[in-house]
Amino acid sequence: MSDFPSIDEVHEILDNISEELPEAFFKDLNEGIVLLPEVKLHPESREDSRLYIMGQYVRSITGRHIAIFYGSFKRVYPNISRERLKIKLRDTLVHEFTHHMESLAGEKGLEIKDAEDMNNYRKRR
Repeated sequence: MSDFPSIDEVHEILDNISEELPEAFFKDLNEGIVLLPEVKLHPESREDSRLYIMGQYVRSITGRHIAIFYGSFKRVYPNISRERLKIKLRDTLVHEFTHHMESLAGEKGLEIKDAEDMNNYRKRR
């Protein structure tokens, strides 16, 4: 049996992390941070090397938000300690906030790096 925290406990951890971040990070993030229950696989994920999406920065007609996928964290880190989970959640959240801040500034540095990482994934067999 897994000791992975419940979705409510992970929500609380994310709230605590969010409170530690600078207020400027939240500029124009009108839909906030959303914790979703599902496992999300990248569309190009392979059977032999699963590629899970842990978080995603979303821009839409209605606004901007960061989605964190509880199910992906639970699947990838089923026996992680709470301390390590908080680090992984913080890393993911900061990554997605970087997308947000770059979007506001008209920059694409992290998008380029993510595309390079994806190309490396495609090359691995």
